[in-house]
Amino acid sequence: MKALHVITGLGVGGAEQQLRLLLRHLPMHCDVLTLTNPGPVAEGLRADGVRVVHLAMNGNRDLAALPKLVRFIRRGRYDLVHTHLYRACLYGRLAARLAGVRAIVATEHSLGAAEIEGRPLSGGVRALYLAGERLGAATVAVSETVATRLEAWGVPAERVHVVPNGIEAVRFRFDEGVRRSTRARTGLPERAFVVGGVGRLVPGKRFDVLVRAVAALPGAHLVLAGDGPERSALRRLAGELGAQARVHLLGERDPLGDGSDGRTPGVAALLAAMDVFVSPSREEAFGLAVVEALAAGLPVLHVTCPAIDDLPAAQAPGARRIGTGTEELVAALRGHMEAGARRLPVPPVVRRYDIARSAEQLLAVYATALSPRGAPPGPVPGAAQVPAPAPAPRPGAATPQSQVAPDAPAPGGSDGRCAGAGSDGPDSAPPAARAPAGTESSRPGGSDGPGADRQCAGVTPEPQAPGCAGAGPDARGTGPGEAPSLSAPGQGNGAGDHVG
Repeated sequence: MKALHVITGLGVGGAEQQLRLLLRHLPMHCDVLTLTNPGPVAEGLRADGVRVVHLAMNGNRDLAALPKLVRFIRRGRYDLVHTHLYRACLYGRLAARLAGVRAIVATEHSLGAAEIEGRPLSGGVRALYLAGERLGAATVAVSETVATRLEAWGVPAERVHVVPNGIEAVRFRFDEGVRRSTRARTGLPERAFVVGGVGRLVPGKRFDVLVRAVAALPGAHLVLAGDGPERSALRRLAGELGAQARVHLLGERDPLGDGSDGRTPGVAALLAAMDVFVSPSREEAFGLAVVEALAAGLPVLHVTCPAIDDLPAAQAPGARRIGTGTEELVAALRGHMEAGARRLPVPPVVRRYDIARSAEQLLAVYATALSPRGAPPGPVPGAAQVPAPAPAPRPGAATPQSQVAPDAPAPGGSDGRCAGAGSDGPDSAPPAARAPAGTESSRPGGSDGPGADRQCAGVTPEPQAPGCAGAGPDARGTGPGEAPSLSAPGQGNGAGDHVG
């Protein structure tokens, strides 16, 4: 089986990083096409062995991107198309249908109560979303909160599946040695009380409140991992409050490990250096950073976090929900500061949001999308079969780059270069992939679930590396005529492409 993931961009963000992590755990051939901005996450995907293609779309109204995308999907002979983020969902679902793909899945990563992906919701945004949603076979919500919002918008409940975001918890396991070395590398005093936050520096995250709160606590330090348009304003605010020496704006950091230079601490190392984690955002679709902090044994203060708020309190005893006011946050932080630094046991919620479990649940959604209308979901063709968890009740109810033209076949044809693509002719596809997808299913997860862009023309032979597009650094390739391995993640050649 071949799947194409279409995403709006691959800069650093929760949805983008989640896609990268998920592909490491999906046992099938997966390519990624980004409409814009093949940024740091694209580099990470290529390092993992995933083929990344850049469409070089020029804004939301670049309608010329649609036929390019249609041709790419058709030539790639994809069995399933999975879209991520608003623009990619609009263009990707329509392009997939025009290309003859019926198994279309979309994940809603960032739907808030009053905004989507940081932009205010409007009647036009909603109408476009619903028109595009009808073209797909299934819509994935990353939390029960998002599922409820989708249904309130008018998406039929039977088309909504909850597949929560996930993490690899072992990456965040606390280590005292990492704590000491990270503080030394970051310029943090060894015995200082350190407050932390992770996320894009945008108004909606409300990190200005966190800066004000830490400034009011003499001796406390603040570490923020992330970048964005608010960085200068936050730095200026810290200066105005006399706390510039205690506020550390570190920029983007990799949640999957330390920097490639071996000296830049990643998110996990920074969490080890913190004493308490704060998420002051009013709007979240899931709250992945909070789950990562809990996996690191940190006490957490959050304004909203559906990953936690949708569950009983016993699932995350170290997480405390607070209001939006600065004074309340100052008081809560002062309490932690006076109590002293302590590490907490990893709570049950961390096991609930294991990325491998999320991958299993997503496979169940894929099976539904690939099944003929009205037929029960069957196994996903060409994927290692893993049992999907039973539905749970809902609460209250840097690799060498090449150029490829849109009309050029994507890797995976009959030349045997790509495991998982088979040896069919260019017009063939598994019957289930072209049949109307079933629409009646329960949610696999329930509450349990989780610059300038260069356009290229012409065709240059693609650099070859073992295997094909797929998921992880341990992927194995198959030779010409060999059957793909079904027990390992999808295979990748690590090559990046431009569609121009």
